[in-house]
Amino acid sequence: MKPQSKSIFISNLLIVVILCSTTASIIAQEVGEEPEFDYIEGSPKGPQHWGELKPEWAECKDGQSQSPINILNKNVKIASKTGDLRLNYKASNATVKNTGFSIEGDAGSIHIDGKDYPLQQCHWHLPSEHLINGKRYELELHMAHIDASNKISVAHAQFYQIGEPDSFLSKFTEEIKSLVKKKEERPKGVIDPRDSNMEAVKYYKYNGSQTFPPCAEGITWIINEKVNTVSNEQVQLLREANFDYAKNNARPVQALNGREIFRYC
Repeated sequence: MKPQSKSIFISNLLIVVILCSTTASIIAQEVGEEPEFDYIEGSPKGPQHWGELKPEWAECKDGQSQSPINILNKNVKIASKTGDLRLNYKASNATVKNTGFSIEGDAGSIHIDGKDYPLQQCHWHLPSEHLINGKRYELELHMAHIDASNKISVAHAQFYQIGEPDSFLSKFTEEIKSLVKKKEERPKGVIDPRDSNMEAVKYYKYNGSQTFPPCAEGITWIINEKVNTVSNEQVQLLREANFDYAKNNARPVQALNGREIFRYC
C-alpha cells in the first residue's frame, strides 16, 4: 500500500525540515493570499488583536497557558529524576514547498512521559519566540508532534545563534533560492530529521500553547538548552524567501501565570 502523503508548514519561512500531515489550524494562509493575521506591531491583525479576529481564536486573548514565554532561572525547577525524552526520527522522502515542506511515509516520533507522538510538521521563527533569561536568539525551530486524536501535543524547540552555517539548512539552499517568492515546489529526495542536530540531553519543559492562531493550549513544550549556529547568509536567505514577515514572525512573550518550568539533564 502506498504511504499516505503528508505535509508540513514552515511558518511562512519557506524552509526545511520534514514531517507529516498539516492541519487546517496550522496553515493560516497560502503565499500570495491576504494573510489572516500578522506580526506587525500596531497592525489591526497583529498579535495584540489575534483573539479578536475570529471567535475560534479567543484563546489567543483569554488563555492562561499561552506560549512563548521568557524562561528565567528563578522560575525553573530542577527535575527530581532524569526525563524519559527520546527522539525516534527517521529518514523519508521530502518535497520543499513555497508554503512549507512535505514528506511521504513515517518520519518517526518523540517519546515522552511514557508515550510516543508522531512527528507532524516543523516551522521556523525569526527571531526566536522563547527567551532564556531575557535573551532572544536569531532563529527558533519548532517540530510539532501529534497524538492519536490528531491534536498537536508536543512541541520541540531548538535555538540558533549567528556563527557557522547550519549543515541541515545548507541541504536546502538551492531549493530555497529557486522558490523565493514563487508558489511552487521542488522534490528533494530522502531527508533525515536527525540531521537537524536536535537533541534530548539538557532541556526545559513546560505546558503552553501554539504560538500562532488559534493559540490552542494543552501543548507540552520541550526547549533544548543547547544552542546551534546559523550563518548571516542563511538568515538573510530565509528573509528573502519569506512573503509576509520579512523582519519578524515571533509572537511576543506571554505571562507565565504561575506555571511550572522544569529543567532536565
